[in-house]
Amino acid sequence: MAPIITIKDLTKTYASGTPALDAVNLDIETGEIIALLGPNGAGKTTLISAICGMIKISSGTVTVNGFDVEREPRKARAQIGLVPQEIALDIFETVWNSVKMTRGLFGQKPDDAFLEELLKSLSLWDKKDAKNQALSGGMKRRVMIAKALSHEPKVLFLDEPTAGVDVALRRDMWDVVRKLRDRGVTIILTTHYIEEAEEMADRIGVINGGKILLVEDTANLMQSFGRKTLNLSLAAPLDSKPEALCDYDLELSEDKMTLTYAYDTRAERTGITRLITDLAAQGISVRDLESKQSSLEDVFLTLVEETA
Repeated sequence: MAPIITIKDLTKTYASGTPALDAVNLDIETGEIIALLGPNGAGKTTLISAICGMIKISSGTVTVNGFDVEREPRKARAQIGLVPQEIALDIFETVWNSVKMTRGLFGQKPDDAFLEELLKSLSLWDKKDAKNQALSGGMKRRVMIAKALSHEPKVLFLDEPTAGVDVALRRDMWDVVRKLRDRGVTIILTTHYIEEAEEMADRIGVINGGKILLVEDTANLMQSFGRKTLNLSLAAPLDSKPEALCDYDLELSEDKMTLTYAYDTRAERTGITRLITDLAAQGISVRDLESKQSSLEDVFLTLVEETA
């Protein structure tokens, strides 16, 4: 199956000469959730704007469901639903009229049955006659998603979908996104919440300085770049790390009661067994062990630092 979005050698340079995108190549598969991570100014918003036909690209091509965004802008844009970070709703309009109006703006024929099902899927049906101003922040964001989906697009862009949303509503939103993916909608999200990408995305794309550093399956990314730490709780405090253990990547906690050992999961040998043996030889008794996998945040920071 052909990718639903194909980006080839995409560049964008502003009139000031500032490069925002630098030869970006990316294929996005039908029905996947892909998260774009990057620091402020990395090029995430510019990339989304280019795909949505909101800015003129300097060179390269972008196609959405087979339509070139420059040669066939209306057809390409009709494939896309966009939920910006800022909530933009007519506060005096009802939920139902907001969604119905947006569908009409994209030239779709009226279909009340579809809109009813859409609102029900987003837990908005009981709010259909409520004015937008009366809704909570989480519900307003759901209305934004409903508006973006009202014309039945194949692709949905979510720019910081849970910004300003509390933890409970954030997880609720994750469920909504998964259900949309299950319905066949391809979802591209940008987020500052690293755990959000790790929890939801099938693939992670890391962008910095207008360049795509990598695009990888989330699980593979964690396995490839993952480091683990082993916390060794000691039976008695240590004044300092013994000289005999200087070859190990060890840190001693401030209370002198924990040694932390960092090791690479990709290494053929972790060195843990040898470390335990050497600790015992030094008369150091270990009371408990706890291992911890590095987070996606650690991976992200490592990638950005390497290309800084």
